[in-house]
Amino acid sequence: MTWMRPNRVTKQLLGRSLMRRLLAVARSVLLIAGLLVLLALGARQTKLLDKQLVFFPDREVRSTPGDAGLVYEDVTITTSDGVKLHGWFVPGDGKRVIIWFHGNAGNIGHRVENLVLMREQLRVSVFLFDYRGYGNSEGTPSEQGLYLDAEAALDYTKARTGLEADEGIVYFGRSLGAAVAVELATRYPPRALVLESPFTSIQEMAHKLHPVVSKVVPLGLIVQSRFDALAKIGQVHTPVMVLHGDQDYMIPIEMARELFEAANEPKAFYAIRGAGHNDTYAVGGAPYFDALRAFVNRTD
Repeated sequence: MTWMRPNRVTKQLLGRSLMRRLLAVARSVLLIAGLLVLLALGARQTKLLDKQLVFFPDREVRSTPGDAGLVYEDVTITTSDGVKLHGWFVPGDGKRVIIWFHGNAGNIGHRVENLVLMREQLRVSVFLFDYRGYGNSEGTPSEQGLYLDAEAALDYTKARTGLEADEGIVYFGRSLGAAVAVELATRYPPRALVLESPFTSIQEMAHKLHPVVSKVVPLGLIVQSRFDALAKIGQVHTPVMVLHGDQDYMIPIEMARELFEAANEPKAFYAIRGAGHNDTYAVGGAPYFDALRAFVNRTD
């Protein structure tokens, strides 16, 4: 068989066919990209991924400090935007009072065991409250909403104890609550700031939890919440303590170290050997509480 060399007309037809295919591919790519952007913007508008990645509230409070034999006051506070929040004030013996900013799941009822140990070991007063949308608190959680909740908690604690933030109030933020505590500390410096199991930002957490998706979908467009503790910690000029379990597979200890490095002096880092994300106080035991107590009372 003799192969025929393509003439000029054939070459033109082949060129046009290739061009049409390339244009079709380009249109498909643009269409897919456009759909991804629309989906991202839609998810952002509905805060869909925020609900899936950030907030996991539980409405039913199944346990109270009274169940564990603690004396406590049932408290209702109102935020500046009119949302009623529920909390517990547990009086202590010492000069310090801790405002506890809990993590992103459950409610204050899930912290009773931890609360009992903190009260017994540190001998401090503790105000533990639920963010909007959690437990018996009204509303729906959002980043800005949680910041308003933190302000209301501080206002209540100051009125209840007669202390200013920098006189004897310690912010204790755990996991998501660490980012809330950092933000509050940039505006209302406390006596001390304790960050347990913190992350650097929600964006970095989204990349960690969904590495494959983050390579395809612009998570920055989808996730509305930032909770960027790393960007704000440098604005905090108060003693900072960072605690983190060295077996935490939810939030890597490297994030805590990065946050610690960015913090101003004086500061302290405490790695809890063998602890994961939710068992820090149980695994840490007496050495954990000794370190926490020494830091909370360091300015006496």
